[in-house]
Amino acid sequence: MADKRLEIKKKRLQQYYNAEEKILKGQSYTLGSKQLTRANLALVQSKIKELEAEVEVLERRGTAKRRSARVVPID
Repeated sequence: MADKRLEIKKKRLQQYYNAEEKILKGQSYTLGSKQLTRANLALVQSKIKELEAEVEVLERRGTAKRRSARVVPID
């Protein structure tokens, strides 16, 4: 299940990277008689940071070293 979520998050992250690249190439453009404006760059970049953090958490899950401590009760 986590693998599927990780795969979906990575695909979505790649889509946001592509959107960011397109925005950086030109915020608005004209197609025929219509003027089109792309999405908000700040919003896309904040979503990229959020998704990068989620992907990092999913990739690290289960790989962290587990620590245990022994407790000896003393009377």
